[in-house]
This record gives sequence, structure tokens and C-alpha cells, in this order.
Amino acid sequence: MGCDNNIGVSLASFVLVSSLLLLSPILYVSEAQNYPPIVKGLSWDFYDSICPDVEHIIRNHLKKVFKENVGLAAALLRIHFHDCFVLGCEGSILLDGTAGETSEKLAAPNLNLRREAFKIVNDLRKLVHSRCGRVVSCADIVALAARDAVHLSKGPYYNIPLGRRDGVRIATSDEILADLPPPSFNTTLILITLAPKNFTTTDVVALSGAHTIGRSHCISIADRLFGSSIDPTMDPELAQHLLKLCPDLASINSTTAFMMDPRTPNTFDNKYYINLVNHQGLFTSDQDLYTDNRTRDLVTKFAANQTFFFEKFVEFMLKMGQLSVLTGDAGEIRANCSARNNETYFSTYPVVEGKKWATY
Repeated sequence: MGCDNNIGVSLASFVLVSSLLLLSPILYVSEAQNYPPIVKGLSWDFYDSICPDVEHIIRNHLKKVFKENVGLAAALLRIHFHDCFVLGCEGSILLDGTAGETSEKLAAPNLNLRREAFKIVNDLRKLVHSRCGRVVSCADIVALAARDAVHLSKGPYYNIPLGRRDGVRIATSDEILADLPPPSFNTTLILITLAPKNFTTTDVVALSGAHTIGRSHCISIADRLFGSSIDPTMDPELAQHLLKLCPDLASINSTTAFMMDPRTPNTFDNKYYINLVNHQGLFTSDQDLYTDNRTRDLVTKFAANQTFFFEKFVEFMLKMGQLSVLTGDAGEIRANCSARNNETYFSTYPVVEGKKWATY
């Protein structure tokens, strides 16, 4: 942790950062903001009569969790992304699997999702259900935990429409690989992969800003360090720093971790975009946003205006958070976030250690 002091920033970069950085307060977004339409079955006040304290219960517990380990904020946010991108926001990422089905957690893109974060989700479920009974879904708990992870990391606060139900199907490995683009993808490939979800170019640039918190591993940058030459779009000082952590191809399977945003690693802000302007993005999928003419202007605008980034990030989160949700009588409300109701529990997680895919 704390490798922000290890990467030297040139005087030119410092001047650029200083000119771009705007000090802005935490953004509170009202329902009058440019919110996407609410999916039928969700509502802003879904739990007002059956579990009015659900948001307070979750937020108060997460304050304690992040006080002990602030890095778990990014881990909870990643779970929400990886859940919604595959099958929709219905909690299938939480399932441990059965004798006949392998958990989504064991697919390559999900191997780096932190086990502690899954435990936190179930801890939150226990707290909520002990207060209100089994009326709040694990899918809603994940969505609320992700929102609070952002806000408690000094990012924007926003309201969330609630009423999701938990899914009863586990995605196949092929479905997961098709829906979660790896960090080696360039902007074109990411836009193509996410187009079926109706994500716009602005959505893609805004969602990438989640890399302002969290950490990653050597395998996620191997394509930039160990090709025929070091990626020329990478800042030379950053490249030399990363080569000390990831010296050769053998290191890609190491557990070495480094911060996604070394400037403010545990603060949800717009420094990620400032990093891109200074050629200090970690992944191909990050830095190519500044290289590609379709996204470069948005990166520059987000780097110069944190409030604008926050607004677009919130719009994206509310749009993503309603992907293929189950409502009404569909799905179920799980009694245990790791297992479907009324099934013989047989955990297939954790049993496999494999290569690292992306961030956590």
C-alpha cells in the first residue's frame, strides 16, 4: 500500500496536474439529476415500510469496515460491476456454486475479487435480516454497499432505486468472458463489448473512473511491459517503477499488488483522469481512453472538472445498476447470499488458484 511516493512526477507533469485539479466538495446528487428511467418493479422508497433502516445499517457497518481496511471499498465496488455486467444485477456473482455448477467467482475475470468483500456482503445480509426479516435481497445489498463504498471514499452520494430480487442461475464461463472485457482491451474492443448493454462512449469513460481506487497485479499490465517493447504511451518513470515490481514474465503470476491511482489511492476523485493525461494509466484499457480520439476529449474534461465526472459517473451507476434486474415474483430473496434457497449446499469456492485478471 502507499506506493504513491514511489513514482516520480516530473515538473511538467506537476504543472499540468496543478492546472487541471479543481477542488470541489463531495457531490450530493438529487433525484432531479439526469437519472435514467426506473425499471418497473424498482422504486426510490421500496423498503420504507418493510425495512426503513436498511441504508443506515449498511452504511454504519461499512464505516467500521473501511476504518480497519479502506481498500475493501474498491473491492465492494468491483463486485457490483462484475455482478451487473454478467446476467444483470441479480447477485449471481455471490453464489458459491453447487456440485453441478462452478461458482462465477472461479472464472478468470473474477479470481481477483477479494474474498473478504464477499464475506462483508453476507455480514451485511445478516445484520439487515436480523433487523427486518428476509425482505432485503442480496442484490440490493450489493448495490447499496457499492454506493456507500464510493461515498465513504469521498466520492459522490446518490440515491438508488431498490427492489431487486436475487437470481437463481449461475453464469457459464463463456458468458462471463464475453461480458467482462480484460484490461488488455483497447477502446474499440471495450466499446464493442459493452454496446449490447447500451452503454455510451460517455458511460465507458465514466465507469473507467472507478479505477481511481483499488489495486491490481502484474498480469494486468503484462501486455504493456512485455511485448516487443514497452508500450510507448506509458510514462517512462511509471514503466521503470512497474518493472521493479513486475520484472519479467514469470512475475505475472505473483501476488504483488500496486495501487491503481498512486496520487490518491484511497480517495474517489478525478485523479485517475489526470493520470491518463500524464500517460500514467496502468492498463491498456485505461490509457487508450486518452489515445483514442473518440474518448480523449471526455478524459480531458473529467480531469479538469471533478464535479462533471461525478455527475456522469452517477448517471452510469444508476443505468448499470438496473441491468436485467429481477423484480416482483421473479427470483428470490436469499437467506444466504452464497447459496440459493432450498438447495443442497456444496461449495466449489475457493478451490482454485489461477492467474490474475484485473483489479480488486
